[in-house]
Amino acid sequence: MIGSRLPPLVVRRRLLNVAKTCRIVPSVGPVTVPVAVPSMTMFSRLLIRQFNNSSRVSQNHSQPLSEKEKLAEERKRIDKITKDREEKQEYKNRTATFYATSLGIVFLALAFSAVPIYRAICQRTGWGGIPITDSARFTPDKLVPVDTNKRIRVQFTCQSSGILPWKFTPLQREVYVVPGETALAFYRAKNMSKEDVIGMATYSITPENAAAYFNKIQCFCFEEQRLSAGEEVDMPVFFFIDPDFAKDPGMRNIDDIVLHYSFFKAAYADGELALSPVGTGEVKATITA
Repeated sequence: MIGSRLPPLVVRRRLLNVAKTCRIVPSVGPVTVPVAVPSMTMFSRLLIRQFNNSSRVSQNHSQPLSEKEKLAEERKRIDKITKDREEKQEYKNRTATFYATSLGIVFLALAFSAVPIYRAICQRTGWGGIPITDSARFTPDKLVPVDTNKRIRVQFTCQSSGILPWKFTPLQREVYVVPGETALAFYRAKNMSKEDVIGMATYSITPENAAAYFNKIQCFCFEEQRLSAGEEVDMPVFFFIDPDFAKDPGMRNIDDIVLHYSFFKAAYADGELALSPVGTGEVKATITA
């Protein structure tokens, strides 16, 4: 058979047997014209030559490889496997780096936005003892004093960081108000150093559950306060207690509310504002009568 790997001698004999069985093929019809088939000898020679060549090629392919060729083939195979592994590892490294970088950026953004977001939520809801400063709640119906004999005492306290060279005091110890009644109080700050200093105040309400009803119309909190050397300023706090305070059963036993301010020294690092923390034993608290 063509393409079989029989010995050349066997193939040659089979082709000769096929050539011997060939005859002249006569045409069929009223006029018989002999049609000769091409020379069987030439045909057989061509076939024998073709099969000799194919047999020689198959023999050449079937020859075993030398040791050097085997080593070269094995080296190529190992190099290909190594290259594939390196490409896969490089892809994994790029993917891991991309995800790690993205995660770092997300956490960095959350870290920078956590404080402003928390502050905004607290100012709107009163969470964490932060008074509400949402101006949308300062509607005229909220500024109508409730007709009640119970007045609420609002006390004012403050403290400043030990590294802030300011004297920070409230100008009044307390005021008495009814829900819906507005009140105005003042704090005084004086720069005791010989250089300009920037400070920033934060605030809180005690008890915390009363913060949802404590609304500040105007205050100096979360704003940079720059005082020159020896400068003294009075800072106002304009506030009212929501009339719904009197309707809440949970507020029935609350007669005193404390508004507390903390002043910190503002510092800048890489263009970002940071507050110097209050260290242990470095707090100066003042209350004036």
